[in-house]
Amino acid sequence: MRTIPAKTILSHCKDDSWFGNDYNMNLYKGCCHDCIYCDSRSSCYQIEDFEVVRSKENAISILENELRRKQKTGVIGTGSMSDPYNPYELKYQLTRQALNLIDTYHFGVSIATKSSLITRDVDLLENIASHSPVLCKITITSADDTMATKIEPKVCISSKRFEAVKKLSDHNIYSGILMMPLLPFLTDTEENVRKIIHMAYDNGAKFIYPIFGMSLRTGQREYYYQKLDLLFPDLNLTQLYQQRYKDLYECYSPRVRELKQMFREECNHRGILYHMEDIIAAYKDRYKYDQLSFLF
Repeated sequence: MRTIPAKTILSHCKDDSWFGNDYNMNLYKGCCHDCIYCDSRSSCYQIEDFEVVRSKENAISILENELRRKQKTGVIGTGSMSDPYNPYELKYQLTRQALNLIDTYHFGVSIATKSSLITRDVDLLENIASHSPVLCKITITSADDTMATKIEPKVCISSKRFEAVKKLSDHNIYSGILMMPLLPFLTDTEENVRKIIHMAYDNGAKFIYPIFGMSLRTGQREYYYQKLDLLFPDLNLTQLYQQRYKDLYECYSPRVRELKQMFREECNHRGILYHMEDIIAAYKDRYKYDQLSFLF
């Protein structure tokens, strides 16, 4: 695996509205999942050779120095631009080493991934959860393994990701699903959304955070259309997208109203959270109480 120079690993979040993250951490750059819809291919990010995963030089020693110097602990988010559980993590274990440091310095962690490899680190996540907030978010866009393999060709199948949610939940690690994106005219069906909800519930997910559509920007859009033509040649999807969305960035499902209503009803019936503020409160509030108890 190639490496790139790095001066910092942690960056401070301007606010904590995105899953309560106080800091952001990227140990790797690039992603080899090859998801056909990935927003990180957009030209605005200026990431060369995006499909090539590179690690950051001296990432763990830099991270330890940064954690040691922080005067305020908080939740460290990871997985926004590069999956922390890419295939190289199995060998190099940068994410596992980082979790060990996060535990040592009593920070919390919020992880987003599409990989079942996250279950390898259940022991460290349990340790962190004993003193700080832990949130695990597994991305699932299609409940159907065949469809998932087409649109996310180098990721473990959805059924394996549901199994990962179950294992995390069985170990009392607060876990749920990122249901994003839902691809218009492809995965934005009631059948798919309903099945994701049911399987999430059966596997112990505490929340589902949805986006009922996708983003399309220069660079990403062209790549996505090429893949649609290749994978679904009989559906005329590119033409449908061009007619409906033109150059729009936010491309919501034509069924967005019906899907949202059904989604809310199904989640409410099963006690699954879906509002951002509710998810943040659910995994953080216990620790606020513990801190107050300690102070008094």
